[in-house]
Amino acid sequence: MRQFNLYISGILYGKVSFDNENIRLSELDIYTAKMTEEAGLSNERAEYLKGFTKMDFALIAKLIKEESAFSEGNMEVKLDGLRWLSENGTEFMQRDIKFPLNVVIEDGRIIAFMTPAREMVTILVEEGREDKTVLKDWKEAFPNEEIHPIGKAKEYMVPMRDGVKLAADVYLPADLSGKLPTVLVRTPYGKELGADVYYRYVQRGYAVVVEDVRGRNRSEGEWIPNYFEVEDGDDTLNWIADQPWSSGRVGMVGGSYLGYVQWAAAASANPHLKALISVVCAGGSFIDIPRRGGTMTSGMMAWAFAVSQKMFKPELMERDDWDEVLNIRPLSDLPKKALGYSVPFLEKWTVVSDNDEFWQRSSWHDRSKGAKIPALIQSGWYDDNGMGTTEALELVHDFPAEDRKVILGPWQHSGNSKYDMHGVAFKNNALRFDLDLIYFRWFEKHLKEIENGIGEMPPVQYYTVGEGKWKTAENWPLPEAKELSLYLGSNGHANTSLGDGVLASEPVSAAPSDSYDYDPKNPATHIIDMSENEIEVPEDYTEEEKREDILCFTTEAFKEPLTITGDASFELYVSSDAVDTDFFVRITDVDENGRSIKHADGVISARYRNSFEKAEFMEKGEVYKINIRTTKFSNCFLPGHKLRVTITSSAKNFMFPNSNTKEGYCGVETVVAHNTIHHSAEYPSRVILRAE
Repeated sequence: MRQFNLYISGILYGKVSFDNENIRLSELDIYTAKMTEEAGLSNERAEYLKGFTKMDFALIAKLIKEESAFSEGNMEVKLDGLRWLSENGTEFMQRDIKFPLNVVIEDGRIIAFMTPAREMVTILVEEGREDKTVLKDWKEAFPNEEIHPIGKAKEYMVPMRDGVKLAADVYLPADLSGKLPTVLVRTPYGKELGADVYYRYVQRGYAVVVEDVRGRNRSEGEWIPNYFEVEDGDDTLNWIADQPWSSGRVGMVGGSYLGYVQWAAAASANPHLKALISVVCAGGSFIDIPRRGGTMTSGMMAWAFAVSQKMFKPELMERDDWDEVLNIRPLSDLPKKALGYSVPFLEKWTVVSDNDEFWQRSSWHDRSKGAKIPALIQSGWYDDNGMGTTEALELVHDFPAEDRKVILGPWQHSGNSKYDMHGVAFKNNALRFDLDLIYFRWFEKHLKEIENGIGEMPPVQYYTVGEGKWKTAENWPLPEAKELSLYLGSNGHANTSLGDGVLASEPVSAAPSDSYDYDPKNPATHIIDMSENEIEVPEDYTEEEKREDILCFTTEAFKEPLTITGDASFELYVSSDAVDTDFFVRITDVDENGRSIKHADGVISARYRNSFEKAEFMEKGEVYKINIRTTKFSNCFLPGHKLRVTITSSAKNFMFPNSNTKEGYCGVETVVAHNTIHHSAEYPSRVILRAE
């Protein structure tokens, strides 16, 4: 029999014994903070634990039986179609899967399993071997800590300033009285869904409030994503501070929409908000989604479908007819034809409009009153809300170093959970096992006011793809990075990657322009799986770049490694015979075999080249300067590799095709646009990068 202890965010949650095919479990009773008697692990309980801890206990039992495969001399293990790789002979990281079950061995025995996720890490370890894992750091950070029992949740209807009431569940430690620091979570997904993730805060002495945002689940009011969150966040913080169990010090935590509401609340400069843990946060509509660059992001339709009813319905994201759905016109008909019912907020979104009052209300960046609320910011290079994090980084740029901490990894929106992503393999150090430890140290300092040294952590930690290294910096953008301009040039045939488009450090004297025809009825593809609900993943664009409507400009092969870190800026001189069209850019890394992997992209509708607040249509024969800011990335272009930029006017799956008319993405009637990119001495189109 083998016995292991189960830890979640450093808390002992169970004791598990494995005896051949039998698995027995003693669990932490969260209401008494004591262990239950050992019993057989039922299928129902195993499924719950798999959802909560991300660990498959049946697989663990099998691996224990097969542990001889994980010998120190064997750097790759394959079992039943699953795969583990090791770089040091003692840690074997599971590949090709989300939420990997990583294995730690010692003296030929498995001593631990480790599963990272976006905001939580689970460790299953033989008793007495905890110090061989990240649990050693937990013990040092929280010596002799007491784990508190949790009181039963109580629902409150929290009044907003306009009379609407929002439903909130309050969790308190059962054995503590008096005023407690509070962790606030505001969610559109249902306050009961996944609430067990927040128990760990109550167990460490915090009050926890999980609130349904307006119009969702049990809350009153109309559901319009992002629209009410500044005011509702402000009112909720004031309500918490008035409660007898509240110390008046509140922190917020969560990812995506749960990150967005943090910055919305912070924009109000509410004095009770003392700390943020912002994970893959959504941003302003025209910078992030759904109107990035003035387009309409079709890639977020899977999410929009899932929140199209009062209750969260994730099953509505998974369809096999997304191609047909995204081609429904007019766009106003899309929800009813695809779902069978109207969706009021989508009706508001699918109307051609500038960045007017409706959209401006949702920009927490522009509405910020400048309060310097300590913020821990976590995101990844392939996060489809990455532009939201870019806005957050702008807001904290001038904060004291101890009040801003940034962690940027090679992760998608679902975060710290995959070593292999759409055919791109990262090193075994790509995932972190200390994120939740950093979370708790952050809240301990800013909510409990305990000095614990977290302020001395490097202000910025980031991962460079290609090198496979974690690095540190004092700020973002990297203060020491040098501006590198690469100018577009060709002999007039940059269409497709097989053409003659080049990138050079100085303007190239050759043909002064390249042109292509963009047909909205035949858009280029942004390569994603719509049902995955991840729209910024790295991908191989080698075949797509052979299209005639994609201009490709490529450097010579590098003789020395070149590391680029930050977002990029495109300055393009364009003309068109259409009144409006979109320009979509990508930056790719081309290896020795010609494989072209996307690392960053950006987009702008030509009508918004000067301002999102006012559309300005183009005239035939005129040349216009447009600026496009890309997503963030850090990539080392290795010797023999090339850097490529591509320019086109469509990205099927990412954004609805521009009709090339004044109706933009809503246009039913379309025209083919003849678009030209100028790159002469008079019109020096270029991309501006940040080189380390």
